[in-house]
Amino acid sequence: MLGLVVIAVFVLVPTVSTYVGQRQQIAALQQSVRVTQNEIDALERQRARWDDPAYITTQARERLYFTNPGEVVYLVDDDLPDTDIPQEKAPVSDEVEAAHTDWMSQLVRSVAQAGLAKTAVPAAGDSTPTPAPTSSSSSSPTPSR
Repeated sequence: MLGLVVIAVFVLVPTVSTYVGQRQQIAALQQSVRVTQNEIDALERQRARWDDPAYITTQARERLYFTNPGEVVYLVDDDLPDTDIPQEKAPVSDEVEAAHTDWMSQLVRSVAQAGLAKTAVPAAGDSTPTPAPTSSSSSSPTPSR
């Protein structure tokens, strides 16, 4: 009897798994159909609005600034109240805004000092050996040991 139960489980588990997976896929597709149908309905409502001549006139006036013959149009640039206009940010501090030295002269001085330095001298406690010069005729440098 236990053997029949084990065989039934082995036979039914893949079938049940396939069934559950297909049900989930069907539910996801139905949700996708509902979302698509809502988008279609919204687009049809928008299309119906464009059939109205008053809506077309309003959109032409707002988007393209079209006018009827004989009308005078005034465009107001700053029609916002003073409270809605973004205020300029105050500086964080005087030290952050003002540099005490000229960075360009410091850069030139640093480059000149680096170029005029004779040789790099290792520190007193540094025991790193300096590499030996290699000849220019050799194609690959050989490490010195």
